[in-house]
Amino acid sequence: MLIYDAALKTPYRILGINLPKDSLLHLSNLGLAAGETIEVVTKTKNSAIIIVKGSRLAFDASILDKIDLAPAEEDQKKIPLSELPVGHSAIVTDIFSANETKRRLMDMGITKRTRVLLRKVAPLGDPLEISLRGYELTLRKSEAQMISVVMLDEEEEK
Repeated sequence: MLIYDAALKTPYRILGINLPKDSLLHLSNLGLAAGETIEVVTKTKNSAIIIVKGSRLAFDASILDKIDLAPAEEDQKKIPLSELPVGHSAIVTDIFSANETKRRLMDMGITKRTRVLLRKVAPLGDPLEISLRGYELTLRKSEAQMISVVMLDEEEEK
């Protein structure tokens, strides 16, 4: 869900921010990062004022369109990436693997709070093709089973 869809004075958790690395660094210095809880104070068609860590921040549409939210009290069900339906998006929550495999998956761009889209599954179920960070990646089903994700609603996928 985007900030425009958020109710006022209601806590929300940031699932992810789809901006370049330098912008993410700047926003994290302001206290705005994935996993943080925010509250929308006011919003208009092109801007919003939010409270994060006790600070009021104002943003325009260029930033607000890139922030994915979920209600803070909502306990979302985590599933393995291998169980994600084809064509659906999800946010990576954790990687349950040995050090070497985990490091390799992270080197390929699969990190916490990364948005992924399951594009295809081979006819026999192995391998899977996912899209993340602007490229396609093919994983074995055994690797995908080690990646925990939270599936996004259809509204949040857009």
